[in-house]
Amino acid sequence: MPIRIPNKLPATETLHRENIFVITETRAITQDIRPLKILILNLMPIKVTTETQLARLLGNSPLQVELEFLQTVTHQSSHTSSDHMLSFYKTFDEIREQKFDGMIITGAPVEQMEFEDVEYWDELCTIMEWSKKNVTSTFHICWGAQAGLYYHYGIKKYPLDKKLFGVFKHRAEYKRSMLFRGFDDEFMAPHSRHTTIRREDVEVCPDLKILASSDEAGIYVVSTNRGRQIFVTGHSEYDVDTLKIEYMRDKSAGFDIDMPKNYFPDDDDTKEPIMTWRSHANLLYSNWLNYFVYQTTPYDINKIK
Repeated sequence: MPIRIPNKLPATETLHRENIFVITETRAITQDIRPLKILILNLMPIKVTTETQLARLLGNSPLQVELEFLQTVTHQSSHTSSDHMLSFYKTFDEIREQKFDGMIITGAPVEQMEFEDVEYWDELCTIMEWSKKNVTSTFHICWGAQAGLYYHYGIKKYPLDKKLFGVFKHRAEYKRSMLFRGFDDEFMAPHSRHTTIRREDVEVCPDLKILASSDEAGIYVVSTNRGRQIFVTGHSEYDVDTLKIEYMRDKSAGFDIDMPKNYFPDDDDTKEPIMTWRSHANLLYSNWLNYFVYQTTPYDINKIK
């Protein structure tokens, strides 16, 4: 089934080239089916890139998905045009009376700040509180995962001695979780962050379960008992060149940055990186949509509570 996206969203052309089945709002209204309504709070600076990455993964399932993009009003994007934001993004006041089958809260380049010092922290807390009764399952990514764990459960983040940067081997600790149905015993996933959460802080919380981890990257996925909230500390949605772009940008700026691990062939940054996490990423999002959204959400979306 296709993914339903707003008319003229820039991601449409890219997804068509990749043979991802998408339909616009105009065509979707002629189909007699209730799509899954997924709200994306996009906190990443370059909005179009993240839109495309997430739409690609959400479109790779047999379910029809309708995307709604959300922005904060307490922070204005400086890397995405105001025309794009006005055309495709809504504010919380515009959607607060609605219900959504699923929600994604992305990462953000603010992880070295204290949560309370982030410009839009209070607004984000309001949205996360609202999600508890208005969204069937919320999927938090990277800093979004740290923010969610801190707000909902008081779990702190801690600075790392050196940036965790690269593609790392992971394993499912709780193999019975439907989130990892069909996964290999080991799988790869990208990380790009300066902070981490500690296992002992998560393990003492009775409402949380660690689903997957990495010897190098630490905890990868944490979930509530029924998957109402899922926290992913990495970036499985990244394109093959996302880490390269970040690395080359910081290297050119003269920052002290190590080469991303397990990424460039022979650790040679003149060679094109190899994609080793695509199948895991597609399966992760497909499983979330199927088992934690579609098979859990009520047909009458207004009955979500």
